[in-house]
Amino acid sequence: MAGVEDIAQTRELAPEQRDLFRAVPAEPIRVAAVADVHFADDARGTLRPHLEELPACADALLIGGDLTRLGWAEEARALAQELAGSAVPVVAVLGNHDYHSGEEAAITELMEEAGVTVLEGTSTVIDIDGTRLGIVGSKGFGGGFPGAGLAEFGEPEMKAFIRHARGIADRLHSVLSDLDADHRIVLIHYAPIEGTLEGEPPGLFPFLGSDLLGEAIDAAGADLVIHGHAHAGTEKGITRTGIPVRNVALPVIRRPFKIYPIGSRDDGGH
Repeated sequence: MAGVEDIAQTRELAPEQRDLFRAVPAEPIRVAAVADVHFADDARGTLRPHLEELPACADALLIGGDLTRLGWAEEARALAQELAGSAVPVVAVLGNHDYHSGEEAAITELMEEAGVTVLEGTSTVIDIDGTRLGIVGSKGFGGGFPGAGLAEFGEPEMKAFIRHARGIADRLHSVLSDLDADHRIVLIHYAPIEGTLEGEPPGLFPFLGSDLLGEAIDAAGADLVIHGHAHAGTEKGITRTGIPVRNVALPVIRRPFKIYPIGSRDDGGH
């Protein structure tokens, strides 16, 4: 990518040459993404060789939840050892599997000790050659979509479910709106749109994602949304306002990670 020295050199060029130099678009930021790795002790050594390839093809690695199989800290420890010392920044959120055994705090601590930034209703900004890449992360939650959604009505348990989903979406909107960055990515586990759930049984949609998440993202704006959770879903979709959404669940992308350029017309990933 063009650095400070490249820009300084333009001062020595003729005016028409400087214009040509400036007309060359900056290289896009390259984000590697995956979700639902469901790591455990018997997977040791399977991820590390692929991580060593990252500096040549990506500027950051995003992991969209379900780091573990059953939410045990020992499973997270195995993954943390794979991720430790990564040559590119690693940012993650937790998924529903990571909450299953009540050890989500220990999982987060192990990840952070390995140098992984774990987000939950929070954000981080990574400087990539002078470009500020902002990432807002949250597990998200279910609730469904118009025509196949749950309502805040009836039993206290049902109302609590939707209030929890709404609270997460409201927090996501607030943090995303306040994020000061050149490019903004939303990293969540649950799906914010129906499009990337295609392939899953419609009856599961209320438990795979929520329209509240999509509404929050559209209202605040973003360059890209990364999620997982829908193992039988579809990789590509868009929000109502046209924001690209990518389902990077490992069974969907069928590779250790997929690369998505930010700040480029080609956002399809490869």
